[in-house]
Amino acid sequence: QVQLVESGGGLVQPGGSLSLSCAASGSFLTFAVMGWYRQAAGKERELVATCTSRGTGNYADSAKGRFTISGDNVKNTVYLQMNTLKPEDTAVYYCNAQFLVGGRVVTYWGQGTQVTVSS
Repeated sequence: QVQLVESGGGLVQPGGSLSLSCAASGSFLTFAVMGWYRQAAGKERELVATCTSRGTGNYADSAKGRFTISGDNVKNTVYLQMNTLKPEDTAVYYCNAQFLVGGRVVTYWGQGTQVTVSS
């Protein structure tokens, strides 16, 4: 059973930076796609950024130019560097990992980590 272990997050002032990481354990397969989604209070979960095992990144418009995602397909780990954080970035951030298993995509979610941007 694959488990996603998230780290990072916390409280930061507007304009500050935070780093998130997510490691997938329990699989001998390399992830196909790993990334981060977020859910603010009262809102739906939304994409932040994803990274393929080949290193191709995909960003939400709100993250472009401020966030950088990178992956390590040996460690099955994805990193998200968040700069110039804004109060509207406040949300629970969830790690997502997709693996190709027998020709089908199997998706896993982390438990979530809180990011609060406030002065």
